[in-house]
Amino acid sequence: MKQKFYDTAVKQERAVLVGVITANETDERAKEYLEELQFLVDTAGAETVKIFTQKLQKPDRATFVGSGRLEDIKAFVKEEEIDIVVFDDELTPSQLRNIERELQVKILDRNNLILDIFANRAQTAQAKTQVELAQLQYLLPRLTRLWTHLERQKGGIGMRGPGESQIETDRRLILDKISLLKERLKLIDRQNETQRKNRTQMVRAALVGYTNVGKSTIMNMISKSDVFAENKLFATLDTTVRKVVIENVPFLLSDTVGFIRKLPHDLVECFKSTLDEVREADLLIHVVDVSHPSFEDHIRAVNDTLKEIGASDKQIITVFNKIDAYKPVQMNPDEEAEPVTLEDFKHSWMAKNNSPAIFISATKKENIDEFRNLIYKYVMELHVDRYPYDNLLY
Repeated sequence: MKQKFYDTAVKQERAVLVGVITANETDERAKEYLEELQFLVDTAGAETVKIFTQKLQKPDRATFVGSGRLEDIKAFVKEEEIDIVVFDDELTPSQLRNIERELQVKILDRNNLILDIFANRAQTAQAKTQVELAQLQYLLPRLTRLWTHLERQKGGIGMRGPGESQIETDRRLILDKISLLKERLKLIDRQNETQRKNRTQMVRAALVGYTNVGKSTIMNMISKSDVFAENKLFATLDTTVRKVVIENVPFLLSDTVGFIRKLPHDLVECFKSTLDEVREADLLIHVVDVSHPSFEDHIRAVNDTLKEIGASDKQIITVFNKIDAYKPVQMNPDEEAEPVTLEDFKHSWMAKNNSPAIFISATKKENIDEFRNLIYKYVMELHVDRYPYDNLLY
């Protein structure tokens, strides 16, 4: 008898992306969001096959996109055997149900996709607890009536019971689990607070910035450590703290989770305890990927998140990374003139923003000495202010 062989390799999921271009959004901005969504899908391990967009005043209340566009997506999903459809904005519970009923495949929105990536990347007990809490808070309003055959509210012999349907049981179990996870996070926070108190004797700096701008690469370069760094979104979830000595001044450097536009609110809430390292830092090093065409939007997104967690009043050094990949910007005669070269941009940035900035390439080791000197200058000032009689410095 001939032996049969089966392929046991995990098949890469095929995805379709869907976005709505609303009245207050430009085509270019919508394209950027969808490119970022495609990067998120790639980070999650799926392959993007096609992107569908539709111009609407606002997303459809029932199916997010119009019925005609949904029919187009349905036909393509069936023809190409698509596994997953990802929407660029958060879907309401009713939209999710309606779209699932129509397309008959797995449906995700941007929030759910980010939560899935976070769940995959979480390493420590704290990060795993935070992600699980955010997932349950996201799931709670989206519970569907999958278990109607188990309901015990019908009349007749053998059907009398406590009168609780399965969906109500699920909701109660999830609420209990949320309470448990919140208590667990409070305990972890108290433990971390004790650790942070032990570090207050030293000046503390924290790397902040948009996701995938090179924070972990800079951390490895400055602290000579081995923090995981990869060209993926959210490669770092767990805050890493390392002791660094430049010249004769020691300080602590933290590498934190990256931010992103349209970050789920539940996730920001759950990760606020992780971002305590940012809140309690003496100096923030804001890393920006200057080679990204939307880096100014990224700066705004990070500043908004810093404001949300109460850390916008800190001393900030802006580090423009990846200058080796920077491409001159084409000037648009219809709009205000933009800097053409990196040198032009440097001068315009310094003129507009009265804050320290440095332009480097962490991978090519360009301007690293100037970067170290700038950090040394600010850490030294903080150290002298805190310990005016420290003999080590003189």
